[in-house]
Amino acid sequence: MAPHPEYPPSPKNTADRPQTVIVIAASMLTALVVIVFARLAYGLLLPSMRADLGLSYQQAGNLGTINALGYFLFILPGGAAAARWGARNAVIGGLLLVASGFIGLTVAHAYWVIAALMLALGIGTAYCFAPMLSLVATWFPERRGLMIGYMTAGIGAGLFLAGLLVPWLIALFGTVGWRVNWGLFAAAAGATAVLVLAGVRDPPVHPDTHLESSPAADRGRIYRNPRMIVIGMAYGVIGMSYIVQAIFAVSFAEASGIAGTTAGRLFAMSGLLAVVTGPLWGRLSDSWGRGNTLLLTVSLVTLAMAVPIVSQSLPAFFIHFLLFGCTVNGAFTMVQAASTDQVAERHIPIAVSYATLFFAGGQFLGPAVAGWLIENGGFKWAFGFTCITLLIGVALSQKIRAFPRKLAVS
Repeated sequence: MAPHPEYPPSPKNTADRPQTVIVIAASMLTALVVIVFARLAYGLLLPSMRADLGLSYQQAGNLGTINALGYFLFILPGGAAAARWGARNAVIGGLLLVASGFIGLTVAHAYWVIAALMLALGIGTAYCFAPMLSLVATWFPERRGLMIGYMTAGIGAGLFLAGLLVPWLIALFGTVGWRVNWGLFAAAAGATAVLVLAGVRDPPVHPDTHLESSPAADRGRIYRNPRMIVIGMAYGVIGMSYIVQAIFAVSFAEASGIAGTTAGRLFAMSGLLAVVTGPLWGRLSDSWGRGNTLLLTVSLVTLAMAVPIVSQSLPAFFIHFLLFGCTVNGAFTMVQAASTDQVAERHIPIAVSYATLFFAGGQFLGPAVAGWLIENGGFKWAFGFTCITLLIGVALSQKIRAFPRKLAVS
């Protein structure tokens, strides 16, 4: 990708935009609830849930896979719902479904019930994340990298909050502490739905939306486009690695002799760093180029995942969480923004949903593969697997870096 790509101009009537602060807050909280609370916080809750419910690592990995399956199966239907009923309505509906799943987890005991609730969390996330990202990208085309960076900063904020809150509540409430956490997550999801309802609206319909080919033809052109496939594959690699780290890094640290509270603080530090670095990476990409910034961030994420394989000491895990926190949100921001840069404005919801399908696919496979590797070989094997997949991501990033400025699908 060229160092200074020609991104779309600012809308002529910026007065029609929702308040920027409200959009930033709503997008950050949506990402926090559906990515961190509904998906990644499971890694922090896993040790307590395993002990209370008597789960094996394989069963725990399967719950993560079921969660990802719901996400994977409903990404494209979620995008279609956003196109038909409005992205804001899709986000609100998804948040309410996620809140219902959280409430169920506060009282469920049977494994199959918990599995069904984890599936609901995945489905709700599918109806929230990509539609909210498309809202941000469409309302702020001239600052996509920065605004998407703010949204992904919500993931970092959630990781920081979860890293502090989850261990504290588990210590405070004992064996039911993990259930208390799910209850608080439900309250956060409900509050976020209210904020989206009150402060966010859909952008106006693009004037040429109905003047081009049919929606089915547009989707076909995007789905078959080589550039979109490369971006999707890169997103899939990042998603697979991210979910493995989020679910198993704390358990890896604890199994290596590091106290649970210490591991939780390292997790929180990683999240806090991501809050700051996500927007910084996004702003850098607006001037330096998505591909250049993506190549750098994915390379650094690969290094971060390799460190605990070499050494399982406290300094090694500190470096792992430090590097991961500084770079992984940058990788997310770059690949998400790159998917919006390749298509005309009216195609952004389709492009984002399509790229996210690969991301969900990676997150679907990651926990099951990593869980099997941990059961049969140990944590090093699982982290080695992520390093290999991330090296593929480095190669894909180099391809994205070479993309021409011209839109892939106009």
